[in-house]
Amino acid sequence: MSTAATTPAKDLTKQPPTSPRIRVGGYAILARMADKGRAFLAGVNGEYHFDCPLDNMLFGFKGVKGDDVKALLVAGNSDSEIAAWIDTHGEPKTTTEIKEWSDGIEAYLPYSNPEKREWFVEQTKPLGLDAEKTSLFDWLEADDAASFKK
Repeated sequence: MSTAATTPAKDLTKQPPTSPRIRVGGYAILARMADKGRAFLAGVNGEYHFDCPLDNMLFGFKGVKGDDVKALLVAGNSDSEIAAWIDTHGEPKTTTEIKEWSDGIEAYLPYSNPEKREWFVEQTKPLGLDAEKTSLFDWLEADDAASFKK
């Protein structure tokens, strides 16, 4: 599928992956997921994981598998090529459904989920964040910033 040169891996031992807010093809999380996958394949993923629960929010929404997306990364596909593939695989979604999902996941407050609450409080406390009001994406960005503040 890839028609362009292989997209280089970010060294996630030296810089964070793309913010989950950045949308490619309308999909939140996609650029971050691709950064982590490329870094994993290059052995420079540091503490970041590909096909993790965050990535699986996107994969689950579309009904695709991490291994299928990993194959696209191995083949050197760009973020926009991966988004185009995701558009045509798994469960069909309209542009409106993709936007609503991306908007919803960007606003998601893990504290509101009783199963995630205790974990999220533990994650936000060292960063000085109010777990009740912090979105998942706010926490990820704050955690990235704290990890690379040196």
